[in-house]
Amino acid sequence: MNPVPNVIPVPRTRRGLTRFLQVSYHIYREDPNWVAPLLVDQRKVFSDANPLFQHAEMQLWVAHRDGRDVGRIAGILDHNHNRTSGDNAGFFGFFECIEDRAVSRALFGTVADWARQKGLRRLLGPMNPTTNDECGLLIEGLGQRPVLMMTYNPAYYIGLVEAEGFRKARDLLAYHVDVAQAPLDRLDRLAERTRKRYPNLTFRPVRHRTLTGDLAKIKEVYNTAWLDNWGFVPMTDAEIDFMATRLKPMLVEGLVWLVESPTEPVGFMLAVPDYNEALQPLRGRLLTPRLFEALPYFLRWKFPRCCRVVILGTKEAWRGRGLEAVMLSEGFKTGLRVGFREAEASWVLEDNVMMCRFMEMFGGRVYRRYRIYEREL
Repeated sequence: MNPVPNVIPVPRTRRGLTRFLQVSYHIYREDPNWVAPLLVDQRKVFSDANPLFQHAEMQLWVAHRDGRDVGRIAGILDHNHNRTSGDNAGFFGFFECIEDRAVSRALFGTVADWARQKGLRRLLGPMNPTTNDECGLLIEGLGQRPVLMMTYNPAYYIGLVEAEGFRKARDLLAYHVDVAQAPLDRLDRLAERTRKRYPNLTFRPVRHRTLTGDLAKIKEVYNTAWLDNWGFVPMTDAEIDFMATRLKPMLVEGLVWLVESPTEPVGFMLAVPDYNEALQPLRGRLLTPRLFEALPYFLRWKFPRCCRVVILGTKEAWRGRGLEAVMLSEGFKTGLRVGFREAEASWVLEDNVMMCRFMEMFGGRVYRRYRIYEREL
């Protein structure tokens, strides 16, 4: 058996984060499908400027052996999650590891000890760092380049996680849609019927110039519509602002829609181009000669072949009335105009039967599956 590594706590300082983030470059150095997140954006997630830290704690560790770092993990305690769900859980996240159970055992043992010291009764993960961010371990559909802001991992991670006593909590589904084969005429007909049936509803795109003013309405829909979903934690005003700042450069008008009744906002859709196609050659760094390969995407001279539908839903009273079809129909029109050939809707809870059926009705098929694990302490 390989020797046990030394698990070292690292601070969320610039130097500590550099060490923590560099572990993934070692793990994926031979993997042609991995897309390195932009380091400048990753650092924002871990910085005190992230409003997550107004209600959460985080500790980072790296596993060190034979003169090099061979793994990493984060322990996260989100007090808002526990208050919202009545839970007493901690999260593990940002897990990366060589294919060695001695290393993964040391990492998970460390985060479990930390959680026990915090008085927690179970661990959930991976959360990077919450369900409002990237989460889940990829268990089906491996060996393909990930879509923007979706997790990616080697197949052997499944064995490493399950060997430490983690079991399935929930699965998250990613649906693939071939735009050329999707029944768009059917979608358009449903959308037209919905507009006629509810003439008092306003369907409008969220534009760059309206985004700031629309954020309160987006937050109201998001925090209301998904409140009963497993694992959901409402976002604070500061968190919505923080996320909007990160996503605004990716916003394409015609892919973000808001539905309003005369008295309230009732529906919302957010879709973004899969900029991983442009980011992959950069290896996480903007200041590289390969930036010139990505510039046509950033300047909107060229669009990726795929678009990701990140959020699509309505308040409970408006479900099943076709509002989603209108937003999706409008999004497809924009997608066809800019040349998208594929779409991914992700992620969808496996037990969200209504949304699963809706995606299947319009040509979606499950092609990737992500798992949230849990373990009692």
